[in-house]
Amino acid sequence: MNNLPINQILQGDCLELFQSIPNNSIDCVFADPPFNLKKKYNSHKDKLLESEYILWCEKWIDECVRVLKDNGFIFLHNIPKWLTFYASFLNSRAVFRHWISWEAMTAPMGKTLQPAHYGILFYSKGEVKDRFKEIRYPHKRDRKGVLVKDYGGKKGILHPFGPLCSDVWTDIHRIRHAKNRDNHPCQLPLHLLERIILMSSEEGDTILDPFLGTGTTALAAKRLGRNFIGFEKDSEYCQIATTKIENEFFMSKIGENWVSFYLNEIVSLRERDWNNLKDYFEIPKDIREIDIHKIKFKTIGKTEVTKYRTNLFDERLPLEA
Repeated sequence: MNNLPINQILQGDCLELFQSIPNNSIDCVFADPPFNLKKKYNSHKDKLLESEYILWCEKWIDECVRVLKDNGFIFLHNIPKWLTFYASFLNSRAVFRHWISWEAMTAPMGKTLQPAHYGILFYSKGEVKDRFKEIRYPHKRDRKGVLVKDYGGKKGILHPFGPLCSDVWTDIHRIRHAKNRDNHPCQLPLHLLERIILMSSEEGDTILDPFLGTGTTALAAKRLGRNFIGFEKDSEYCQIATTKIENEFFMSKIGENWVSFYLNEIVSLRERDWNNLKDYFEIPKDIREIDIHKIKFKTIGKTEVTKYRTNLFDERLPLEA
């Protein structure tokens, strides 16, 4: 690790910057490259011939695999068209684990099916045991707090917090409003990266993103107690990312357990941590009432939750008894 540029954002071309990363040194790679869809990046021409784009992708994917530890994970985010090429290339170099789809509805495009998801290819470098951690997310409810899904009379055996994640994520959406976006055409939601990091790494691990953009992966890693390394070609994006990371003091943690927050709610937690976390929630005494009683933090209100979240973990406010 002493040879790694830990917790640094390096400006430059990723293929050149990869040369500074030793073999078998990274715990997890997340890559969200330009999609070759003519989007307006500051320092990248997002308009290559298909053959040129695929050849370029093969080069940086090869580097991602090279720097991964033998028990490391790699996540590649793109539209389904390009992921089919990525998979054909990766299948001879790594072990397929999942194709994750996350809901990203777009406008109708005419004589075709309406695109409604992005894909995330999930591979491991080798046959990994005990590295992947199951993730739970909150039950889907209507505005009144009642469960949307009918569990056919089996609500009494539901998990109080929520179901285990499948490979289809409908609870995380694109950043739709300009006021919530940086000056970047393809910014991802922070809690998307937090979920990926929670299920694939441990505190102190190193996450590498070769297309860091405005810093979402690095920010998620810092909030979750992981190290990061980011490559970014554009100086403006590097500056935005650096400023965000320097100003981030929130550790996404309850007690000794890392979780992911969104809008003052926990949206991802690890299954193995539930026994340590359940005392922080108000859970109905009769679990059969879980369909109409949403479990909540044992805090006074929204203000208390906000304070609880933004304090460093050694200064956290006490919870109500």
